[in-house]
Amino acid sequence: MTVELRFHLPRSSGFVLDMNLSLPGDGTTALFGRSGCGKTTLLRCLAGLEPVDDGFLQVNGERWQEGRRGRPTYRRGVGYVFQEASLFPHLTVDGNLNFGYRRTPESERRIHFDDAVDWLGLESLLDRYPAQLSGGQRQRVAVARAVLTSPKLLLMDEPLASLDVVSKASILPYLEQLASRLSIPMIYVSHAIEEVAQLADHMVVMEDGRCIADGPLQETLTRVDLPLAHAENAVALLKGRVVGYDAHYHLATLEVGSARLQVPSATAPQKNWFRVRVAARDVMLSKTRPQDISALNAVEATVTEISAEAHPAFSIVRLLLDDQPLLSRVTRSAVYQLQLQPGDSVYCLFKSVSLV
Repeated sequence: MTVELRFHLPRSSGFVLDMNLSLPGDGTTALFGRSGCGKTTLLRCLAGLEPVDDGFLQVNGERWQEGRRGRPTYRRGVGYVFQEASLFPHLTVDGNLNFGYRRTPESERRIHFDDAVDWLGLESLLDRYPAQLSGGQRQRVAVARAVLTSPKLLLMDEPLASLDVVSKASILPYLEQLASRLSIPMIYVSHAIEEVAQLADHMVVMEDGRCIADGPLQETLTRVDLPLAHAENAVALLKGRVVGYDAHYHLATLEVGSARLQVPSATAPQKNWFRVRVAARDVMLSKTRPQDISALNAVEATVTEISAEAHPAFSIVRLLLDDQPLLSRVTRSAVYQLQLQPGDSVYCLFKSVSLV
């Protein structure tokens, strides 16, 4: 998927969106950045809802924009999910879902009604009206409605922003499953790094209408030349294979390269792969393997970079666990006491309860 766009907002604002990207043709790409950096404007340009001064947009071989000439929105095959569900209040869930589904010609339907209902867990809600649904349920219906148009590109503009913590937690697994089911590109806008870490495969970091970084999620989250690695909630993402489950202690064993991690799991994982977030503030470092401590996870990794933090007392250490990056926020004093240098082999310690 290739995106080259230049877009001017009215002169009164002076805002310019200037993007040149090549994004994956499937999976989920997260757009991340401060409010006002242009994330929603970019989505609207992709959907054909904003005129573009000059641009080139090609989605999996189909050219949607060239120069000023662009394919109209209704011919782009875009599914769009907004912050608010915006369901038709006079229609049941079934009616809302069929509104888009029946307007998609049968020859163009690649996603079937029953599949979308199953993926988003809506079987028991079909006869209800929007007023009878929770916020999370309404957003699941909105996502299913967008999917049932069999889009070639699915855009999600902070779909969980209006939900409380419990509702967000309930809908995220459905979105995660959806991403694995669809073979189309999804572009997901969010301010919440936790959502991005759980859902995305690729990441675009935006600032003042421009892309300042993009790449695979694991790498981009841990780049010490970007603000993300220095934020208070800085995280790394580890991906691994489930190789065991202790039903007594409710711990899943995750194989990450040559290391094994103990990860809390109330029930046996239903999938053979797992991704966990590891917060930089939760990772301790040791030059020797620790003994008799409560932290179940002590994995060997290699220091690759040490970077100063904004606070003069701290440093951020980037490490590699085999080929997967980790971050550790430690004091400058600890760096000195351990005599840490790039290339050093150290043990990373983190408690299982800190993994999500």
